[in-house]
Amino acid sequence: MSKIKFAVVGLGHIGKRHADMIIQNNDAELIALIETNTEINLQNYQVPVFDSLASFFKANLAANIICIATPNYLHCEQAIQCMQNGLDVIIEKPMGLSVNECNDVIETSQQLNKKVFCVMQNRYSPPSIWLKEIVSSNILGKIFHIQINCFWNRDKKYYKPNGWKGKLAQDGGTLFTQFSHFVDTLYWIFGDITHINAKFNNFNHQQSIEFEDSGFIHFDLVNGGSGSLNYSTSAFNKNIESSITILAENGSVKIGGQYMEKVLHCEIKDYQMPELAATNPPNDYGTYKGSAANHEYVINNAIQTLFGNENIKTPALEGFKVVEIIERIYELRVNELVS
Repeated sequence: MSKIKFAVVGLGHIGKRHADMIIQNNDAELIALIETNTEINLQNYQVPVFDSLASFFKANLAANIICIATPNYLHCEQAIQCMQNGLDVIIEKPMGLSVNECNDVIETSQQLNKKVFCVMQNRYSPPSIWLKEIVSSNILGKIFHIQINCFWNRDKKYYKPNGWKGKLAQDGGTLFTQFSHFVDTLYWIFGDITHINAKFNNFNHQQSIEFEDSGFIHFDLVNGGSGSLNYSTSAFNKNIESSITILAENGSVKIGGQYMEKVLHCEIKDYQMPELAATNPPNDYGTYKGSAANHEYVINNAIQTLFGNENIKTPALEGFKVVEIIERIYELRVNELVS
C-alpha cells in the first residue's frame, strides 16, 4: 500500500478533526465520509459522502480503515459492522457504554483478525508521557495519594433539546462524554482501582441531562495508595482546570492547566526535571473547548501499524478497561443521584 485509505463516519466537531488529520498526513488518503445530517457542510472535503454505513458498504470502495466519531451509543455497533465489512477501526472515546458491548467488539476483532484503535489522545501529551515515565521507573517511590480534578463548563447551548448529549441511554454520563480521557490517564499511569465510594449530584443541569453533572469519587489504587476524582460540568462560564496531584515517597508533582497540559509543581528527591516538548492546544469547538488536540498521533499510529512499522498504542483491551472502571463507578450512581 502506498497510502492507507480512510473513511470517517460521523462528521461533527470530532469527526471533522479526524478527517482533517487524515488529509494532512502524507501516508493517508481520505476516500469517503458518512453522515446522516444533511445540514453539515462537507463540500470542502471533495470525497463521496454517504448518508448511511449501508450505502457506503454497498459502494464497495477500497477503504482500509474507518474512524468512528458518531454518538457514544453507536460506537460498538458500528465498529462491529465495519469489521464485518472488512475494515479496521478507530473508535472515538468512549469505546462503548458497557463492558458487554466492548467485549463484543473485541471478540469480533479477534474472530475477523481486524485491528481496533481507541482514541486516548491524552496519552500523547508531553506532561502525561513524563508522568508515566517517572511513575513506571519508580522515581517517585511509593505512591501515597493522587487527586484528579476536572472542573469544566457545559451550558444549555451544548445540550441541544433534540440531541443525544444528556440522554442516559445515548450519552452514558459525564464520565463517558467529558472525562473518560482522565479516567484513562488514571488507569494508564497508576493501574486499576478498587474500594470505590462515590457521591453524585446534578447541581445545574436538571433541564438538560438525565444524569449527574458532578461527581466525587474516592478509591484505593490496586498497586498501593489512595486517590480521588472530583469532576463537574458546572463551572461558571468556562472551564477551570483538569489537574492531577501526586503525593509520593520521594516527592510531589502536580500537572494542571485546563487540560493537564503543563507541570505546575515538581519537587522530587535528587531529581532534575527535564524540559518537556510543547503541548498541543485544546480542541476548540467554538462555544466550548475539549482535551488536547492530539488526534494526529492516533491517526499516525494507525497508519504505521497498518504499514507494519508500529504496534497499536491505544488498544481495544485498554479502551475496554476505561469503560469497565466507569461502569463500576456508575454502579454506585443508581441510588446516589440527587436530582
